[in-house]
Amino acid sequence: MSKKVLLIEDDIALQELMVSFLESYGFEASGFADPKVALESLLDRKEPYDIVVLDLMLPGMDGFDVAKMIKSRLDIPIIISSARTDIGNKIYGYDLGADDYLDKPYEPRELVLRLEAVLRRYGRKNEHVVSDFTIDESNKSVTMEGYPIDLTRIEFDIFWLLVKNRGKNLSRDQIIGSLGLGEDIKHRTIDMHISNIRLKIGDDAKEPRYIKSVWGIGYKFTG
Repeated sequence: MSKKVLLIEDDIALQELMVSFLESYGFEASGFADPKVALESLLDRKEPYDIVVLDLMLPGMDGFDVAKMIKSRLDIPIIISSARTDIGNKIYGYDLGADDYLDKPYEPRELVLRLEAVLRRYGRKNEHVVSDFTIDESNKSVTMEGYPIDLTRIEFDIFWLLVKNRGKNLSRDQIIGSLGLGEDIKHRTIDMHISNIRLKIGDDAKEPRYIKSVWGIGYKFTG
């Protein structure tokens, strides 16, 4: 699966060059000059990104402020790409949670190498082994005893929420609210997703091993 890169860069010529170069190396890249538009795309979550490449000198908003906003809302790696190369800026960038700091100018291939290295580190950090499952937050994948489980994105989000709250009763409203699914989502929609998850992981609804129904409340993961 191609890794999705969000490139926030107001130098349009450089942005277009980097998008084209990254795509030639198998990434799926999207470039934005306006940081506010980039943040809207990033926080939309319908098509989540895997990593952000962030310039610091942006129109209408400082890159450090963009980094703060991203890290306060999402767990996603950031590579700062900037001509502001003094040590003070680098220390501040890392303090904000940046995963790498790439000095401009640089060869496009160096960016590819940095992206691959950060994604490898981040992937290991976001891999969790719980019961019979290995859950990778970075690419939203689940394996069960080594075999991949083909969950949809919403099924993954529900399953991971239950796993993170292992042993805790979660109501349908809590699931809807925690995942930001919107008030129009019905309880029976959550039940349908739970049923699909159970089917895919081989969990018997009458005698569940992993996802148990809590009468009058909702569900809990007990694996």
